[in-house]
Amino acid sequence: MRIRILAAGKPALAYAKSGVEEYLKRLGRYGSYDLEYLKAGDSESVSAALLERSAGSLRIAMDERGEILSTAAWAERMAAWEMRGDIKTLCILIGASDGHTPALRQACDAVWSLSKLTLQHELALVVLLEQLYRVATLRKGEPYHR
Repeated sequence: MRIRILAAGKPALAYAKSGVEEYLKRLGRYGSYDLEYLKAGDSESVSAALLERSAGSLRIAMDERGEILSTAAWAERMAAWEMRGDIKTLCILIGASDGHTPALRQACDAVWSLSKLTLQHELALVVLLEQLYRVATLRKGEPYHR
């Protein structure tokens, strides 16, 4: 199953750029992970673009109102989707700085949150990639997850 992360706006902060590069490099050993940036903008335009670019995929919106899962639960859900066989691409959607529209959240198959804390947009992207890496290593039985 291919995993695409669609994010509004490229990271500008040095720590975020290097974190994104590091985790994408690590994830390359575990499958197909792609990160695509969309032009930043208001929630209406970004949400519309995210929906268009993720058409035909299983969609997960990352949103502060979403369900908070443990890493093990992420791994279980992703494994279950992969085992279904009908899902070729899973898209994880990171919206504009003012969030997703209600229409986008409704159109998604899942709405997840990384934390109850409000995270700076670029930091959230790094945390997401780290968790995807943690899930990949957990699923392979490697010790990183501990």
